[in-house]
Amino acid sequence: MRYKLIFVAGLALGFVVGTRAGREQYERMKKSARRVAQNPAVRNVAESAAQSGKQAAGKAARAVGEQARRLTALRGPDDQYGAQGAYDDDWGASNT
Repeated sequence: MRYKLIFVAGLALGFVVGTRAGREQYERMKKSARRVAQNPAVRNVAESAAQSGKQAAGKAARAVGEQARRLTALRGPDDQYGAQGAYDDDWGASNT
């Protein structure tokens, strides 16, 4: 849905920029866009999409946090950084 809206907005912008119809056509398009944006059905869909996005982002953040905790538990607190603070990679080189 989001990509369709972006496509339609780009199409409208391209038409406005590329047209030679003048101010009257621009005002007509602007009025139509306002009418669509103020439509309760469109608003409900937009709010629903925003809420779904927030929920998905929250789930993703929790999943990433859990994976990070598991990785830290497996490696241990001093596995990545030694006592000198140098990063020990798997290639045998250090950044000291």
